[in-house]
Amino acid sequence: MAVVRKGGRKKLILPRSEAEYELLSPDPQKRIEFITVHFPAGTKITEFFNHKGEECGIILKGKLMGFIGTEVVILDEGDSIYFDSSIPHRWESVGKGEMKAIWAITPPSF
Repeated sequence: MAVVRKGGRKKLILPRSEAEYELLSPDPQKRIEFITVHFPAGTKITEFFNHKGEECGIILKGKLMGFIGTEVVILDEGDSIYFDSSIPHRWESVGKGEMKAIWAITPPSF
């Protein structure tokens, strides 16, 4: 068992963007990575990523546009997504405000 306190979360801020990730699981050496995702309004991740595994997430606030392979999807508050993360993917915060989400990735990729 592990408890991760709000003030003790590990943070990752992507270079060339304001995207911020916080690790909710104890460390990335486990079998699943559980994170919060925060994109200020207008954040664009322009580089496509792909890695072994699966991802799923739920949008808590705002709107997120995903580019997954050749598909484009818009996710609103309350929408969730699941996909094979070996497919190249990237994200953009769309809409007027910030975007917040919770994401699970297996195996961990950060």
